Amino acid sequence: MTGEVRTGIGYDAHAFQADSAERRPLVLGGVAVPHDRGLAGWSDADVLLHAIADAMLGAAALGDIGRHFPPGEAAWEGVDSRVLLREAAALVRGAGWRVVNVDATVLAEAPRIAPHVPAMTAAIATAMGIEPGRVSVKATTNEGMGFVGRREGIAALAVATIASVS
Repeated sequence: MTGEVRTGIGYDAHAFQADSAERRPLVLGGVAVPHDRGLAGWSDADVLLHAIADAMLGAAALGDIGRHFPPGEAAWEGVDSRVLLREAAALVRGAGWRVVNVDATVLAEAPRIAPHVPAMTAAIATAMGIEPGRVSVKATTNEGMGFVGRREGIAALAVATIASVS
Protein backbone atom coordinates (compact mmCIF):
# COMPACT_ATOMS: atom_id res chain seq x y z
CA MET A 1 0.00 0.00 0.00
CA THR A 2 1.48 3.34 -1.06
CA GLY A 3 1.71 5.87 1.74
CA GLU A 4 1.07 3.22 4.39
CA VAL A 5 1.75 4.28 7.98
CA ARG A 6 2.38 1.86 10.85
CA THR A 7 3.00 2.15 14.56
CA GLY A 8 5.03 -0.13 16.81
CA ILE A 9 5.40 -0.35 20.58
CA GLY A 10 8.57 -1.25 22.44
CA TYR A 11 9.29 -2.02 26.09
CA ASP A 12 12.44 -2.94 27.95
CA ALA A 13 13.50 -3.23 31.57
CA HIS A 14 16.79 -4.01 33.24
CA ALA A 15 17.73 -4.47 36.87
CA PHE A 16 20.49 -2.43 38.40
CA GLN A 17 23.77 -4.29 38.69
CA ALA A 18 24.28 -6.11 41.95
CA ASP A 19 27.05 -4.70 44.09
CA SER A 20 30.27 -5.84 42.49
CA ALA A 21 33.80 -4.76 41.80
CA GLU A 22 33.02 -4.31 38.10
CA ARG A 23 30.78 -1.27 37.94
CA ARG A 24 29.45 -0.24 34.59
CA PRO A 25 28.13 3.24 33.86
CA LEU A 26 24.42 3.92 33.62
CA VAL A 27 23.67 4.52 29.93
CA LEU A 28 20.27 5.83 28.85
CA GLY A 29 19.45 7.10 25.38
CA GLY A 30 23.07 6.67 24.34
CA VAL A 31 24.24 9.01 27.12
CA ALA A 32 26.24 8.20 30.26
CA VAL A 33 24.08 9.42 33.13
CA PRO A 34 25.75 9.95 36.52
CA HIS A 35 24.37 7.44 39.01
CA ASP A 36 25.70 5.10 41.68
CA ARG A 37 24.76 1.96 39.70
CA GLY A 38 24.57 0.86 36.09
CA LEU A 39 22.11 -1.60 34.61
CA ALA A 40 22.77 -5.31 34.19
CA GLY A 41 22.55 -6.77 30.70
CA TRP A 42 24.41 -8.40 27.82
CA SER A 43 24.96 -5.15 25.90
CA ASP A 44 25.34 -1.82 27.70
CA ALA A 45 21.74 -2.38 28.95
CA ASP A 46 20.40 0.90 27.55
CA VAL A 47 16.69 0.26 28.15
CA LEU A 48 15.65 3.39 26.28
CA LEU A 49 17.42 2.49 23.05
CA HIS A 50 16.25 -1.12 23.31
CA ALA A 51 12.62 -0.04 23.63
CA ILE A 52 12.97 2.32 20.65
CA ALA A 53 14.60 -0.39 18.51
CA ASP A 54 11.80 -2.82 19.38
CA ALA A 55 9.15 -0.22 18.53
CA MET A 56 10.70 0.42 15.09
CA LEU A 57 11.24 -3.25 14.31
CA GLY A 58 7.73 -4.11 15.47
CA ALA A 59 6.17 -1.42 13.30
CA ALA A 60 7.92 -2.93 10.28
CA ALA A 61 6.94 -6.49 11.36
CA LEU A 62 10.63 -7.42 11.63
CA GLY A 63 10.56 -9.02 15.08
CA ASP A 64 12.51 -7.61 18.00
CA ILE A 65 16.08 -6.84 18.97
CA GLY A 66 16.48 -10.26 20.58
CA ARG A 67 15.87 -11.83 17.17
CA HIS A 68 18.44 -9.66 15.39
CA PHE A 69 20.97 -9.17 18.21
CA PRO A 70 20.60 -12.21 20.50
CA PRO A 71 21.81 -11.92 24.08
CA GLY A 72 24.53 -14.43 24.75
CA GLU A 73 26.06 -13.90 21.30
CA ALA A 74 29.66 -12.74 21.72
CA ALA A 75 29.36 -10.03 19.06
CA TRP A 76 26.84 -8.14 21.19
CA GLU A 77 28.49 -8.49 24.59
CA GLY A 78 28.98 -5.02 26.08
CA VAL A 79 28.05 -3.36 22.78
CA ASP A 80 27.03 0.29 22.75
CA SER A 81 23.28 0.16 22.13
CA ARG A 82 23.58 3.03 19.65
CA VAL A 83 25.08 0.40 17.34
CA LEU A 84 21.99 -1.78 17.85
CA LEU A 85 19.67 1.18 17.23
CA ARG A 86 21.58 2.17 14.09
CA GLU A 87 21.38 -1.41 12.79
CA ALA A 88 17.66 -1.67 13.64
CA ALA A 89 17.00 1.59 11.77
CA ALA A 90 18.94 0.22 8.77
CA LEU A 91 16.80 -2.95 8.83
CA VAL A 92 13.64 -0.84 8.84
CA ARG A 93 14.91 1.30 5.94
CA GLY A 94 15.98 -1.84 4.08
CA ALA A 95 12.43 -3.17 4.37
CA GLY A 96 11.10 -0.06 2.60
CA TRP A 97 10.15 2.16 5.56
CA ARG A 98 11.20 5.50 6.97
CA VAL A 99 10.86 6.53 10.59
CA VAL A 100 8.36 9.36 10.98
CA ASN A 101 8.81 9.84 14.71
CA VAL A 102 9.62 8.18 18.02
CA ASP A 103 8.07 8.96 21.40
CA ALA A 104 9.66 7.32 24.44
CA THR A 105 9.32 7.38 28.21
CA VAL A 106 11.87 6.30 30.81
CA LEU A 107 10.44 4.94 34.08
CA ALA A 108 12.87 5.54 36.94
CA GLU A 109 12.80 6.78 40.50
CA ALA A 110 16.38 7.99 40.12
CA PRO A 111 18.40 9.50 38.62
CA ARG A 112 16.66 12.57 37.24
CA ILE A 113 16.38 12.19 33.48
CA ALA A 114 15.27 15.69 32.42
CA PRO A 115 18.74 17.29 32.47
CA HIS A 116 19.96 14.65 29.98
CA VAL A 117 17.03 14.71 27.55
CA PRO A 118 18.62 17.10 24.99
CA ALA A 119 21.75 14.91 24.74
CA MET A 120 19.62 11.75 24.56
CA THR A 121 17.44 13.21 21.82
CA ALA A 122 20.52 14.15 19.79
CA ALA A 123 22.15 10.72 20.27
CA ILE A 124 18.95 8.88 19.31
CA ALA A 125 18.34 11.02 16.23
CA THR A 126 21.94 10.58 15.08
CA ALA A 127 21.85 6.80 15.52
CA MET A 128 18.54 6.54 13.66
CA GLY A 129 19.52 8.98 10.90
CA ILE A 130 16.55 11.29 11.53
CA GLU A 131 16.07 14.89 12.65
CA PRO A 132 16.05 15.54 16.42
CA GLY A 133 12.59 17.08 16.05
CA ARG A 134 11.27 13.59 15.28
CA VAL A 135 12.40 12.23 18.67
CA SER A 136 10.61 12.79 21.98
CA VAL A 137 12.07 11.57 25.28
CA LYS A 138 10.23 11.94 28.56
CA ALA A 139 10.54 10.46 32.03
CA THR A 140 8.31 9.59 34.94
CA THR A 141 8.56 7.80 38.25
CA ASN A 142 6.53 4.81 39.35
CA GLU A 143 5.43 6.59 42.53
CA GLY A 144 7.27 4.04 44.67
CA MET A 145 5.41 1.05 43.21
CA GLY A 146 6.86 -2.13 41.68
CA PHE A 147 10.48 -2.87 40.83
CA VAL A 148 11.00 0.63 39.45
CA GLY A 149 9.51 2.20 42.55
CA ARG A 150 11.71 0.06 44.80
CA ARG A 151 14.73 1.32 42.80
CA GLU A 152 15.61 -2.17 41.61
CA GLY A 153 15.87 -1.17 37.95
CA ILE A 154 14.74 1.08 35.12
CA ALA A 155 12.19 0.49 32.35
CA ALA A 156 11.34 2.29 29.12
CA LEU A 157 8.40 2.41 26.74
CA ALA A 158 8.54 3.63 23.15
CA VAL A 159 6.23 4.15 20.22
CA ALA A 160 7.59 4.46 16.69
CA THR A 161 5.65 5.58 13.65
CA ILE A 162 6.98 4.55 10.25
CA ALA A 163 5.79 5.23 6.71
CA SER A 164 6.39 3.33 3.48
CA VAL A 165 8.90 4.96 1.19
CA SER A 166 7.20 3.89 -2.02
